[in-house]
Amino acid sequence: MEKTATVHSTFTLERSFKATPERVFAAFSEPASKRRWNYSGEKHEVLHHELDFRVGGGERSAMKLGPGLPVSGMTLTMDSVFEDIVQNERIVWAYRMAMDGRTFSASLATVELVKTSTGTDLFLTHQGAYYEGADGPEMRKGGWTELLEKLAKEVEKTVQSS
Repeated sequence: MEKTATVHSTFTLERSFKATPERVFAAFSEPASKRRWNYSGEKHEVLHHELDFRVGGGERSAMKLGPGLPVSGMTLTMDSVFEDIVQNERIVWAYRMAMDGRTFSASLATVELVKTSTGTDLFLTHQGAYYEGADGPEMRKGGWTELLEKLAKEVEKTVQSS
C-alpha cells in the first residue's frame, strides 16, 4: 500500500493564566477581544474577521500575508464552525485553512478551562489533517504556542488594569 500525502497529528498544549475562567472564556467569545489577541502584532493585513460565537455559528477570517515569508502577498483564510460550547468551561470547533483559495488543512480544536486557586488552567487539544503544501503539525503547534502567549497578555493585562 502506498503512503498518502495527508499528515495527521494531535497535540495538547497547557497554559496557566492569572485570570478567571470567565475572563479567559470571554477572550474567545467576544469579537473585539478575540481580534486583539488572535490578530494583534501581526505584519499581516486583516482583510476580514467575523465571529458568531454559538453552537453552529463560526469564525471567519482572511489576511493578506506580510513581507518576509515565502508566501508574502498571498491570502490566508480560516473558516470554522463551533461544535460545542459550555460557558466558561469548554469550546470545541472545527476549522479549515486555505491559501489563495486552496485548502491545506482541516482541524478539530478543543479548549478546556479549569479554575485554580491562582486563576485558570487551559488545555488546548488540536487534531489536524495537513494536505500537500500545508504548514504541518510542528508549525501549527508553534503557532498555537505563540497565540497562547498573546492570549495571556490579553487576559492578564485586563486583570491588572481592573
